[in-house]
Amino acid sequence: SCSRAKDVTMPAKLPVNFFSTRSPVIDLFRGQLDYAEHLRQDSEIVLYFFYAPWCGQSIAAREEIEHVASRLSDQVLFVAVNCWWNQGKCRKQKHFFYFPVIHLYHRSFGPIEYKGPMSAVYIEKFVRRVMTPLLYISSRSKLLDFLSNYEPGVLGYFEFNASPQPPGYLTFFTSALHSLKKDYLGTIRFGVITDKRVAEEISLVHSGSVYLHRHVNTSLIYPNDIMNFTAENICKWALENREMLIRWLRPHGGKSLLLNNELKKGPALLIFIPYNPLAEIHPLLDEITKVALEYHNCNKSQAAEPDLQHLRDSDSPAFDSSVPDAHMKLSETFSITKYPCCNTVVLPQWHSISRTHNVCELCINQTLGVKPNKVHVPHCNFLEIEAALDSFYLQERTFFQVISNTIECSNFLSFYSPFSYYTACCRTVNRHFLSFISSEKTIFQTPKVAFSSHGKKDNTQHSIPHIEDRNWFIPDLHISGTNITGLSCRTNKTLNLYLLDSNLFWIYAERLGASRSNHLKEFAAIVDLKEEVHYVLDQNQSLVGSTLENFIKNFSILYSPLKRHLVDDPPLHFHEQRVITEVTTHTFHDIVFLSEKNVLLLYYAQWCGFCASLNHIFIQLARLLPPDNFTVARIDITRNDLPWEFMTDRLPTVLFFPHQRKEHSVKFPEDFSVNLPNLLKFILHHSSLSSSEPCTKECLHKEAVLQQGHISHLEREIQKLRSEISALHQAHNQLEAQLFEARREEHRLQQQKHTLEKQHKTLQLHSEQLQATYDQKNQELLEMAEKLQELADASENLLKENTLLRILVASREGKLQSKDETKESLQSDQILSEDNDVSVSTAIATSDEKRIDNIDTIETEHSSGNRTE
Repeated sequence: SCSRAKDVTMPAKLPVNFFSTRSPVIDLFRGQLDYAEHLRQDSEIVLYFFYAPWCGQSIAAREEIEHVASRLSDQVLFVAVNCWWNQGKCRKQKHFFYFPVIHLYHRSFGPIEYKGPMSAVYIEKFVRRVMTPLLYISSRSKLLDFLSNYEPGVLGYFEFNASPQPPGYLTFFTSALHSLKKDYLGTIRFGVITDKRVAEEISLVHSGSVYLHRHVNTSLIYPNDIMNFTAENICKWALENREMLIRWLRPHGGKSLLLNNELKKGPALLIFIPYNPLAEIHPLLDEITKVALEYHNCNKSQAAEPDLQHLRDSDSPAFDSSVPDAHMKLSETFSITKYPCCNTVVLPQWHSISRTHNVCELCINQTLGVKPNKVHVPHCNFLEIEAALDSFYLQERTFFQVISNTIECSNFLSFYSPFSYYTACCRTVNRHFLSFISSEKTIFQTPKVAFSSHGKKDNTQHSIPHIEDRNWFIPDLHISGTNITGLSCRTNKTLNLYLLDSNLFWIYAERLGASRSNHLKEFAAIVDLKEEVHYVLDQNQSLVGSTLENFIKNFSILYSPLKRHLVDDPPLHFHEQRVITEVTTHTFHDIVFLSEKNVLLLYYAQWCGFCASLNHIFIQLARLLPPDNFTVARIDITRNDLPWEFMTDRLPTVLFFPHQRKEHSVKFPEDFSVNLPNLLKFILHHSSLSSSEPCTKECLHKEAVLQQGHISHLEREIQKLRSEISALHQAHNQLEAQLFEARREEHRLQQQKHTLEKQHKTLQLHSEQLQATYDQKNQELLEMAEKLQELADASENLLKENTLLRILVASREGKLQSKDETKESLQSDQILSEDNDVSVSTAIATSDEKRIDNIDTIETEHSSGNRTE
């Protein structure tokens, strides 16, 4: 017999150096984890780089680690450990799910895992933060710089007059390391104030106090009376109460739900900027942060940052005194405290060639006799807004000017109360937003604004603009620098702001619509996942604060002028003419709507196998249809975006656009198979040739060929149907016979089932009887075992007695022999011995008789017992 050959395996090759021998990184390529732990005891800061020699990411990160080590090797110990060799201790003790893995240790604290980008600048920034987790602040200027940073800041005040450290300092130091361990992005900055006068600037009086700075909300002081002063509690308190005005996104490159989870929270503004973590200043980031701060500053005052007001330098340019006077006069004309809420209304264009609109601010006024106090503007009641809108459109004829340089206001009585009315103020604006901004500045750069009143009551001084766009009409006296201050709290379309490093994640920007020729790598886009739209900032404009403000403001208003961005497939240039036209987002309008031909459009995708099987049908159809009247086209919906009214969730989908009414597209029925005859019938049914162009002989010949082909196809289909009907009849008869046999078999099985049930019951009763008999016999056997044990005990006693008797008889026989020898000498002794022999024999006979009687008695009882059984 043949025996199976044994598997032959080659042992793994011995590992070799992963890093160069001249590298500042200590390479433990045999996985000597115990030696790595020994090296850590002598160093303050240690970086462990766990790698696998075959891992591509480990190989790519090797150069980055060497670059960081060349800069920080005099302060940090860099150790690389091969965690893949099966004989090494690292492989036996560590179980990593991915490579490479970077762990940092600060003295005995650690490990602090680094999960950021494998780039030298980011790794070095993180290592430096671990080296100096605390920033020491000794002057007011350093305090101002610390508080002005966009990252959340935690400050601790400690008086260094004790040795070696003041109480609580080591705990605060450890909390900074804990924050780096929990959040590798390092979004919380920890600082220590050593000067009592500087600490008093932020109301820190007692040594050991901890302060959390927030730009918009009120800053907090660590509650020592509620929470224990531990490193974990301080870190947890800071993370839970920190203020995230803008957040960095750093996808790791693998499959994750990072972007999906953030985009599900609401509309997001994604800003791509080139970022160097090691740079000392970031002008563009500071400008973006300022926009984010103004956007979230809901109280519209500088009171949001009370700690920074008295720290800022007083050498700023003087405020023009004439402007406040102008603003005061304008604010007296437009009192924002007179009405509770407003809404925006856009009037239709007066003429098709006009490029202007009338934008009206529709406000709800309370009872005339009551003047409410100065309060914040609340939200509008839906019923009141609806009633005001109805009243406004009924009186729309009052705004009669096509182009007006003045703001016109009218008042309308409420349908529900004679004591309330609605106020509407209109102005003419251009459709282009830049023109609108320029006109805004032109009209409102001086307080000389003309108003004209229409209606019954002359109360134009009470008219105010829309709550979201109030700054377009009324410059706020208390707001300086931007008109989006607090916009996040005054609109239902609040944006979440995110930053991405374009040096690492520019591929995401290109997917959102960024130009590949953009050398600055600056890009901004708004993504609204719920509405399934996204908007792209004009890439011809520089990414500065004012541009972002306008972009945010355009998105936030009720009637947004932003144009939805549609992903477009790059145009394809072919030298030869194609039978089927390839449509993209850019050419969709021209080919489908502006064309004078009937258009048959196929929706397909690259991954759709059934779509590819239809190509020959559409090629044949395109060759049959006259090219002067019909266009057969297709579009890849995975690489192109379409207007929402033409979207589909099923592939393939066929739409027909007749040349006379392109807006009335017709969808090919889903219950019909997509073949050439069905497509021809569908096209001929929904299209009609122009009567002004008579059909030529060639056209008639093609039509005759099509009709003949159609007739022959129908005949073949009828023949197929007849054969299928006969086959169905035969299958029906066979099925009936099988059903009859199945019913008979079912009846037989039912009878067998009843019989088996009866047998089961009988067997169950028999089983119960057997169980009872078994229990009875078991009890009897137990009793018999007890009796046998008694007999065994009695037999053992008898054996002992028998042995004694034998010994006694032997002794007597010896005595008799001695007596025979002395019989002749002593006669008197013979007589005496005879008497003794008689008595002894009598006793022995008596004892033998008794033993025999006992044995007979036992045998009798045993036999009677057997008879009883």
